[in-house]
Formats: sequence, structure tokens, C-alpha cells
Amino acid sequence: MSIFFRIFNAKKQESHSLEEGLSAGQYKIPHHLAIIMDGNGRWAKKRHLPRVAGHKEGMETVKKVTKLANAAGINVLTVYAFSTENWSRPNDEVSFLMKLPVTFFDTFVPELIEQNVRVATIGDIDRLPETTKQAVLDAKEKTAQNTGLILNFALNYGGQQEIVDAARELAREVAAGDRLIEQIDCDSLAERLTTGFLGQYANPDLIVRTSGEERLSNFLPYQAAYSELYFTDVFWPDFDEADFEAALAAYTKRDRRFGNVKA
Repeated sequence: MSIFFRIFNAKKQESHSLEEGLSAGQYKIPHHLAIIMDGNGRWAKKRHLPRVAGHKEGMETVKKVTKLANAAGINVLTVYAFSTENWSRPNDEVSFLMKLPVTFFDTFVPELIEQNVRVATIGDIDRLPETTKQAVLDAKEKTAQNTGLILNFALNYGGQQEIVDAARELAREVAAGDRLIEQIDCDSLAERLTTGFLGQYANPDLIVRTSGEERLSNFLPYQAAYSELYFTDVFWPDFDEADFEAALAAYTKRDRRFGNVKA
């Protein structure tokens, strides 16, 4: 049975003990799923293809996973599309990556509208090439009225710089006399991060990284403080419905205590 039917509205289901195992309707669904989409280049190399072929196939996987996340009832899907460090890659690869959003949104936005999915971004998109930036802005505008899943692209995003920018904003408020130093707290900082617009869903419940690497790579370092981490050896272009389900199954078995202990 397809995961579309097995986990749809699964949030309404009660939790089950691990001894009972996992079957239809027994998944805990994260409000916010974040994915580090890794392994495109190695996927291509394994097939004796240029790296850009892996990136192209990876964008097709984004479409598939978006539909799975939407069907599962996830509120936010954040995908690490381009980091601030990725500018150091070969020029031809960066150029190809900058063209991908244009093609992606041109073909996928109609489906996103049909599925009530809203496009959002975090990161500094002003540095993107004008055609890329415009494609992103157009997708955000065309889906702005949608009320379902938020498909959130981390574009030209760097987590450490994000924290620095938020700290500078708070410092300017203090310097202007609009805020006391004592009024700076976790909430005020979080509100000034680029994920602040997500409100209660700003922090990922589950972060998935593909390709076997086990690190965050400057992805949502502040927001990930209590995220569950799931690593898989599967390259991102090969990440399919079964892999998506395996990540949800692993998340379901996690006991999220947020520093507390059970009585």
C-alpha cells in the first residue's frame, strides 16, 4: 500500500509502543522536516555522468519528496539547495546550479498550486543571478495564497552567518535605545533568524542527510539544537518513497525529551 494512504492524517493517530512495531497509520509525523540533499555528484560519478547530471536528477527527487511530505501532513519541508560555501565550486557547476531553479519552478509551480503548497526561502537570495532570483520570487508570489505545506528552499544559506546577522540586528536595536541588553533572549534571537517567519515550526523536528555523511554542514545550527538526526547512505537522487518511509519510521521510534527525564 502506498505511503500516501498509509500515513495520510497520521498525526491524528496515537503513539504505539516499539514492541508493537510500525504498521499503517502508526507514524509520528514531524511538523518540520529538513533535508541535506547530499550525494548528487557521487551519484553521477557512479554512472560515469557529469556532476551536473546528478544535480538535475536531484531536483526531480525534490519534486517526489515534496509530494510525499505533503501527503504525509508535514507542515514545513526545508531543503538545503545551495549553501554560501557552494560558490567555491567550479564555475560551470555553479552556473548550472543557478539555472536549475528556473527550470524547476517553470515545470513544478502549477503542481504546487494544485497541491496547495507554498514556496518560501531562507538565505540571501539577492546575491543570486537576476534570472534565478526572479524565478524564485515568481514562484513565491504565485504560491503565496496556498495554505498547505511550506516548501522552504535554503538558497545561498549559511547558518553561522545567519546567527551573526541576527546578533547584529539586536545590537543595532540596543545601540538605538530600542532594546535593553537584558531583553535579549533565545526568543528574540530566534525571531530574527531567517526561519522566524515559520513561527512555531521554525525548528526542524527531523533533519535527514543523505549519502552517508554525518554532519550538519552549516545547516540550521541554531534551529537544530533539539532536532532528531537521521543519516542514510542513499544518494539523494536515489532517495525514494521507501527511504522517506524509513526516515519516518526511525523518527517514530525516537523519544524526544528535550533535556527532561521521564518520571
